[in-house]
Amino acid sequence: MAEIRNYTMNFGPQHPAAHGVLRLVLELDGEVIERADPHIGLLHRATEKLAESKTYIQSLPYMDRLDYVSMMCNEHAYCLAIERLLGIEVPIRAQYIRTMFDELTRLLNHLLWLGSHSLDVGGMTTFLYAFREREDLFDMYEAVSGARMHAAYYRPGGVYRDLPERMPQYQKSSLRSDREVAKLNENRQGSLLDFIEDFTRRFPGYVDDYETLLTDNRIWKQRTVGIGVVAPERAIALGFTGPMLRGSGVPWDLRRKQPYEVYERMEFDVPVGVHGDCYDRYLVRIEEMRQSNRIVGQCVDWLRANPGPVIVDNHKVAPPPRESMKSNMEELIHHFKLFTEGMHVPPGEVYAGIEHPKGEFGVYILSDGANKPYRLKLRAPDYVHLSALDEMSRGHMIADVVAIIGTQDIVFGSIDR
Repeated sequence: MAEIRNYTMNFGPQHPAAHGVLRLVLELDGEVIERADPHIGLLHRATEKLAESKTYIQSLPYMDRLDYVSMMCNEHAYCLAIERLLGIEVPIRAQYIRTMFDELTRLLNHLLWLGSHSLDVGGMTTFLYAFREREDLFDMYEAVSGARMHAAYYRPGGVYRDLPERMPQYQKSSLRSDREVAKLNENRQGSLLDFIEDFTRRFPGYVDDYETLLTDNRIWKQRTVGIGVVAPERAIALGFTGPMLRGSGVPWDLRRKQPYEVYERMEFDVPVGVHGDCYDRYLVRIEEMRQSNRIVGQCVDWLRANPGPVIVDNHKVAPPPRESMKSNMEELIHHFKLFTEGMHVPPGEVYAGIEHPKGEFGVYILSDGANKPYRLKLRAPDYVHLSALDEMSRGHMIADVVAIIGTQDIVFGSIDR
């Protein structure tokens, strides 16, 4: 009898649906997947090793570059770990600002996921809509930090600076008429909080538009319903967190179960799925966007009414105000020592995990009392989810692998850290 042999095929690392430098070695029986072997390491940047030779503050901008779609959330876990080792209390206004920007970052992440996931399975319009909204969110990033992506805005002890009182405006140029510039600047006449509040009013309508395009779309449902099903017990056993776990019906959310910053003061719901397929994970993330928008609105209301400091007053941890640094010798010395020598963190070990848009993002630091970590290890949620790709895609077609990669919402900056 003739021997039947499966054949193997490389998917990526240059595939447009690979969401980064993912190389999948697929073992195929015709077009049905018998085995999927993810090969990673093509983007490795040794972030964990580099942190051992950098001071705590110098390592902070590396966090933005891990999951480069959820920049401030990565910074948040890192700052929380350092603050727990130092035993410092962050000012309440800084906690609200962090909570607000965590949720704005969740919107940034989910919009990119939604646009690229729908593009992967053949829908172009959602991608264009989602990137339109991301522009407004990047403008918020730029207003507080000066950078559109790699913000380095969170600092141990609080945030870099308070929210600006004036929103940057578009300038007249030969490319735009006065009328176009006036229209672009319509919602930029006030402060950053005014701009964010205007966005929170507009955003639910945008989410309705995404749902009009996708939720009952026949092609979208054919490509996602019943694809990549993971049972709740299996999702827990595989170490799933975030929307991947909640999509399987497990109501686990660190913002509720292990609250940090001011999440215990926030009113929001935790959406969960029923069937554990790609479609349920889509519905969970769509509802998460609505809930994040709700949290941002609550933070805006509180921040308007409650001015105050946004970083601790301990100059061994946080730099003095620039005005003081330029007029006072002691403050200048503090500034110089902090940015050359860095802060000395007490010996010990700490783990800080947050509810990152993709799941639980954790930072483990082992300190020996020096000005840099003895060891730093990161728990990236998408790394864990990628390990289940083989199990999720067996028995499916090659085209379904694209939908499964999309539903996992993987970014290689944090997988190949």
